[in-house]
Amino acid sequence: MADKVLINLATGMEDGERVLVAFLVATAALEQGKEVVVWTTKDAVRLGLPGEMQGVVCDGCPPLERLLSQFRDGGGELWLCPVCLNSRGLGDAETLEGVKVAGATPMWEWAGADTTVFSY
Repeated sequence: MADKVLINLATGMEDGERVLVAFLVATAALEQGKEVVVWTTKDAVRLGLPGEMQGVVCDGCPPLERLLSQFRDGGGELWLCPVCLNSRGLGDAETLEGVKVAGATPMWEWAGADTTVFSY
């Protein structure tokens, strides 16, 4: 079984439940001892900016701030697509501490040949 998990998240807070599910999967993988990268594309790159990933998106669901904290505390990495940032005028925006701006080439170099991939 792969020791790495890559989650491509292309949806931001316009679909908060999709964000929730992606980070639930990511934190569960971390709890299993996996290395996890959430690589954000399209509008999901905004999740790496201060104040974006917030709130409760459905009844009985955990707050997104708590999931993000668990993800980061568990060693998960949040990567933002540089092309997507630039196309939204966010190339110079302040990001959350520890967030990495990384394109497709570094993502594939990290993933290698034996990585479980999820896409949301």
